[in-house]
Amino acid sequence: MEENQKHIPEGWKLTSFDNKDFFRIIGSGIKHFKGEKEYYSTSSIDGNRILFAEQLITYKNRPSRANMQPIENSVWFAKMKNTFKILKATKREIEEVILSTGFSGIESTIVDCDYLMQILSSAEFNSQKNLLAEGSTQEAVNNTKIKEIKFLLPEKPKEQTQIATILTKVDEAITQTEQLIAKYTRIKTGLIQDLLTKGIDENGNIRSEENHEFKDSPLGRIPKEWEYKTLGDNNIIELHNNKRKPISSKDRANMIGDYPYYGATGIIDMLNVFRVDGEFVLFGEDGDHFLKWVYQEQTILTNGKFNVSNHAHIVKGTSKCSTKWIHYFFCHRDITFYLTRQGAGRFKLNKASLLSLPILLPKSKNEQNAIIDRIEKVNEYSDNLNLRLIKLQSLKTGLMQDLLSGKVRVQLIKETANV
Repeated sequence: MEENQKHIPEGWKLTSFDNKDFFRIIGSGIKHFKGEKEYYSTSSIDGNRILFAEQLITYKNRPSRANMQPIENSVWFAKMKNTFKILKATKREIEEVILSTGFSGIESTIVDCDYLMQILSSAEFNSQKNLLAEGSTQEAVNNTKIKEIKFLLPEKPKEQTQIATILTKVDEAITQTEQLIAKYTRIKTGLIQDLLTKGIDENGNIRSEENHEFKDSPLGRIPKEWEYKTLGDNNIIELHNNKRKPISSKDRANMIGDYPYYGATGIIDMLNVFRVDGEFVLFGEDGDHFLKWVYQEQTILTNGKFNVSNHAHIVKGTSKCSTKWIHYFFCHRDITFYLTRQGAGRFKLNKASLLSLPILLPKSKNEQNAIIDRIEKVNEYSDNLNLRLIKLQSLKTGLMQDLLSGKVRVQLIKETANV
């Protein structure tokens, strides 16, 4: 807060929650109520979203921690260190909810509650809260320490409301995008599962048993145009384990440069780094860290850009089974059943278990490519949604830094409210 102390914008003041003219920290204790109410523990909240009620309680039959009363003009936050959980008390919470003593409530009839919620959401507030947190088993900020937290406040309620409106609109856009991502993720999971087990007919539609012929296989019913194979069957894969490069732990520790080393556990790190557009699939041998990925470039393993340990299998597709088909098929299938026990309770995907992995395969390479294309379009839309979310979160961070410090005044950026 030192920087804010050096420059307080005109019409603003530096204040704290000890300012009794503006704020009241709500103590514990609830009013007697009839019937049942919902009890929210800190686990019930994620960020600024309500996830679920911990349980239904009565006044007499309630947990000892169910002792905080939401009231009008109050905003609540989790007191624990390094925890961001915040709740504005709406009419519903006031009438139907009791909160855990893990929350602290701030009441204000002077300061716009939406603005207060943004203050409690800010990095500056949470940084101060963490520094002031105390405790041997669980560090948390108490009511005395909360009073020490300082922040800048516009003196005019209208400016508070304008700032809160802008930031709240971004919050709403973030929430809508998160909900869309969650909804699309559910749809995506089912769609990809259908594509990888039913395929696409000559008209570009996902097959169904009502309109197409299916047959039995060890992995369930599959289209008659498909085959059940294992990776060890003829012409399904090429195994390129000769390209692996064992490196000692001492050498790994001393490696420098732009080209990393990937062992069995390192494959996990690839998931959010590389897009699927390449020639090789990597199967981690360690059963506890199994994952697979297709590298970006056709020559990425042979030109020395990456070092791969002998705890991973390097697989390439063939004219009968494309590399991408292998990747997508196993990315959406649990293969832990096929791991082999080695040593004291350890399970590994050794060469024999790798080659025994079952795979469903459209006989037509054109159908394989059509399914892959459909999956990649689904993934592209999903990626775009996640990119939008990242941009909105970045926008919110920047706006909070500018608006809550008075660095940028609202009259200069009113158009941002239309985000």
